[in-house]
Amino acid sequence: MDFMNLKNKPDAEKAFERINAWMKQGIIDRVPVQFHGFDMTLKTDNFMSNWDSLKDRWFDSEYQINRFIKALEKRNFLAESFPVFWPNLGPDVFAAFYGIELEYGDETSYAIHSKDTIEDLIERLEFSKENAYFKKLEEMTELALEMSEGRYYVGYSDFQPGFGAVAAWRNPETLSLDLIMEPDGVKQLLKKASQDFQSIFDHFHNMLRKNNQPSLNWLEIPTSGKSHVPSCDFASLISEEHFIEFNLPLLQEEVKQMDYNVFHLDGKGVARHIDSVLSINEINAIQWVQGVSDDKPIEQWKPLIKKIQSAGKSVIVILEPNELTDFISDMKPEGILLCIPASSLEHELNMLKQISKWVR
Repeated sequence: MDFMNLKNKPDAEKAFERINAWMKQGIIDRVPVQFHGFDMTLKTDNFMSNWDSLKDRWFDSEYQINRFIKALEKRNFLAESFPVFWPNLGPDVFAAFYGIELEYGDETSYAIHSKDTIEDLIERLEFSKENAYFKKLEEMTELALEMSEGRYYVGYSDFQPGFGAVAAWRNPETLSLDLIMEPDGVKQLLKKASQDFQSIFDHFHNMLRKNNQPSLNWLEIPTSGKSHVPSCDFASLISEEHFIEFNLPLLQEEVKQMDYNVFHLDGKGVARHIDSVLSINEINAIQWVQGVSDDKPIEQWKPLIKKIQSAGKSVIVILEPNELTDFISDMKPEGILLCIPASSLEHELNMLKQISKWVR
């Protein structure tokens, strides 16, 4: 499929080729690289003159898109960095499609957890295309496509079905107890939180493909087929046995109809379940998020990254610039996509020159 060319990304075709090779643990000329961190976005506005609430500001589609377009003026898109607008109403928006509300802050939103019983939730929660959050994402997607004018791609929002949605409905602490006290009820909620996922995904996928967009999301990694980022951050709170019983069947079903799946592995708590995740053939890659404080530096996670590579999966590795030299000297490049913060264009170019020599 020939995708729309971008005015500020003339080398998009070559970048696509590197990403497609990476998904198959291959290398064309070098590993793919995403740079981030300097001038990526505008600072959060410190005024509320145009809105009565933070939610109103988040729901102002024209403002959100114009703010993104303004930020593009300060960006370059070197290597496998792409200009991508993905409609964002917060990580719990999929759960909100079923009738709960979200509370908004400056940088993110939070589910207002229900105090209903599991039985009441099973009875009450229903997905609707007339839901205000669903309609707003539709509107924002349509407007972003209309306003793009060849300056950026438009992606999907962050959809978290299954445990992601149920944890938003119940809250993670309560849900942890539910697994022990009401396991059958949890399974019914999980079924409700998963059964509409594919039709919801396809709805937005079809909107984007009609406008000649690649398939991409908040990871900003475009592909030619259906691309999805499955996750289960709640897994950090549960045993391997519960993961296999409750989540693994859902995860296997969630990824089945996708062409590319990059599992978001958020920290060492979720990493306990890596063997189960790696057992799923349809998962092509892992995004490893190591965390902060004692979970850094990357040195301690090299065995995990090598294990992912040995399983035939690709992996996204987030590196600090001062870790680059040692990482390159110790690791095989096949299947690696590097995500590195940079302080300037010169900084990016210097690191890219070093990375270009990393071929074995």
